Amino acid sequence: MDSPAEDRSVLRSVLRGKIHRALVTGADLNYEGSITLDPELMELSGIEEWEQVAVLDVTNGARLETYAIRGIPGSGEVCINGAAAHLVHPGDLVIILAFEWIRSEHVADHTPRIVRVTAENRPLEPTATEQSGHGPIRGF
Repeated sequence: MDSPAEDRSVLRSVLRGKIHRALVTGADLNYEGSITLDPELMELSGIEEWEQVAVLDVTNGARLETYAIRGIPGSGEVCINGAAAHLVHPGDLVIILAFEWIRSEHVADHTPRIVRVTAENRPLEPTATEQSGHGPIRGF
């Protein structure tokens, strides 16, 4: 029998999608919960509506889990809702992460969908290195 270290069928949690250093545009303490995101950023990063996401606040170090909901397309909206609005504030920079479970044998071939954004939360176009497939960051 294989030892756990040799068992290639183990499931591992890996980064599937990331919106990197987005500017928080709003916070609504009285909303039920979640993070409202521009659907264009969601699509590029592979984040689905109602999906669990981790929010890492670069500005103050807060970390939380919530779920994503769709905002207005093309708006650049990144709005923290509910109790999380006590931790993350308009003007903060955040990283939004989504994960998925994959088998160990697929980890080496896995590439997450990473979206860098401008100060207005518009997707940046990939660099020449990224366009050639040598980097995981995606834009348009």
